[in-house]
Amino acid sequence: MKLLLTGVSGLLGINFAQEMMNEFEIIGVDRGKLVSAPFKILKHDLLEAGIVETILDKVRPDWVVNCAALADLDLCENDPELAKLLNTNLPRQIARACKEREITLAHISTDAVFDGQKDGFYGEDDSPSPIGVYARTKLDGEWAVLTENPKAIVARVNFYGWSLSGRRSLAEFFYNNLSHSKSMSGFTDVIFCPMLVNDTARTIVKMLDRGLKGLYHLVGPQAMSKYQFGVEIARRFNMSESDITPKSVNFAGLIAKRSNNLWLSTRKLSTDLGEDLPNFSTGLDEFYTQYEQSYPQKIRSYQQR
Repeated sequence: MKLLLTGVSGLLGINFAQEMMNEFEIIGVDRGKLVSAPFKILKHDLLEAGIVETILDKVRPDWVVNCAALADLDLCENDPELAKLLNTNLPRQIARACKEREITLAHISTDAVFDGQKDGFYGEDDSPSPIGVYARTKLDGEWAVLTENPKAIVARVNFYGWSLSGRRSLAEFFYNNLSHSKSMSGFTDVIFCPMLVNDTARTIVKMLDRGLKGLYHLVGPQAMSKYQFGVEIARRFNMSESDITPKSVNFAGLIAKRSNNLWLSTRKLSTDLGEDLPNFSTGLDEFYTQYEQSYPQKIRSYQQR
């Protein structure tokens, strides 16, 4: 069975490929970062005219998982046109092309479509209210995908894990600083639901396998502050949690605004899958085991130096 992954060199893409390459024939689309990956790589710029259709006709995949995006919030603020191309227009094109070829699609969105002003959790029926270019273009991408291809899956996610650069996830930020005894801040007033990226990949496959469609919240079932997340990383790695200083996001001096509350309910997804989503402690244990087994070094060996 063929599974095409766009954005395969990103945090989700590389871990998805690594996780599933023994179960599926993985074909990843990458602009050139990967050179020695243990799965097939197609080197293309997805923004090139007609390339999406060309790739689908060549590969003829059973499933497509669209991980391609411009996910740097500050870069999106500085280059909104590029953000629109990658986060809205490209998903629309992929959704249309998949529908025309009767290929099943899962499109990756973000929890950041909400402004965070609600007390309590957000469900799929709550109205989004994006507060920045990234969130707005990702929300527009959701609408574009489901308008073009109502049978597609759109998954709002928040994940952490080991990346090619070693600097793409919040978990890596805390680990990198803690391992060098560097002081850092953790936001006490930003609530989110982190999930290990490998759990995200495994859950997407279950969603595809069971024929789900439409909008789902695919995040961890436990909400916590980013400060608490850092403390949990420190404790699991037996490092000093006192190196993490609690801080308000309002005093962080960030270019792009962040939502204070991204607590998303996963009840719809767990109900439709007929099982609970992986809990935070299990994912953190796996993240630590990956570290012990040199998993970060393994995936980084796939990239262009």
